[in-house]
Parts: sequence; structure tokens; C-alpha cells
Amino acid sequence: MISHDNFFPSVELRAAKIPYLGYLALHYWYVVIENQNQSRWEVWQQASLISTSWGHLHQNLLPLEAGVGNGASWVANAWTGETAGRLIEVIYASPQTYPYKFCYRYFPGPNSNTYAQWVLAQAKIAYPLGRKAIGKEYLFLAQLLGK
Repeated sequence: MISHDNFFPSVELRAAKIPYLGYLALHYWYVVIENQNQSRWEVWQQASLISTSWGHLHQNLLPLEAGVGNGASWVANAWTGETAGRLIEVIYASPQTYPYKFCYRYFPGPNSNTYAQWVLAQAKIAYPLGRKAIGKEYLFLAQLLGK
């Protein structure tokens, strides 16, 4: 379990290698930490798997730090303070506001990395997802194609 000594909210962007394609692609998700409350937010290829699913968007589908079948996860970045607050606001609203929660495609997206990029864009945070974040460009493609 993730442990933070302070009571300030924080958000971790975590990543893990995708099974069979880890050399090409990563899966990104968010972990929100507020006092004693911790939650994992991500888009998964299967929809409506648990009671806290909204289509393909899931809260706490897997343990916070669990990988996705090809090794351990790691923290790609972490935010605290006002920046974490903006991220938390976007993440908590995403069951109602994420436009692609009922659609999933491995390529070109929307997928888990589209969601990770969308949260960053909505929170106005200029953090570049890694080159293995296949699907992060979907927001640009959708805008270009008017979708």
C-alpha cells in the first residue's frame, strides 16, 4: 500500500508494461491519495467489470500498485498541492465527463493512455507521457477528425 506521511493530497501517474507488448507499449493510470483514502483510476479494455465502472473507466479495478500482467508498475510522475487538486477534480468528475468511457480500441485509441492524456489536458498540466503511451495521440486525432 502506498504510504504518505503528510495529509496533503497527491496524485501518482503509474505505468506498467503491457503483456506481450511491453517493449512497445505501456499502460498508464492514476492513483489518488487523500488522507487515508486511496483510489486507482484507469481505462481497461473490458467494460463494466465492477460496481465502480463507468463503461471502460474503472475505479479500483486492481490494487493500487499492481502491474497489468508483465511485471511491476512504477511511478512515472507524482503531483502534490494545487496541481494535485486540479488532477483530483478532473479524475473524480471523469465518470460524468470523460467522452470515451464507452469506447475502447487498442490502436489508435481511445484506450488507457488516451484517458491519462485527457486528464492531464483537462487539468492543464503539460506533462509528456512516454513514447510507449500508444493512444495518447488519440485526442489530437479525434479533434482533427471532428470526433
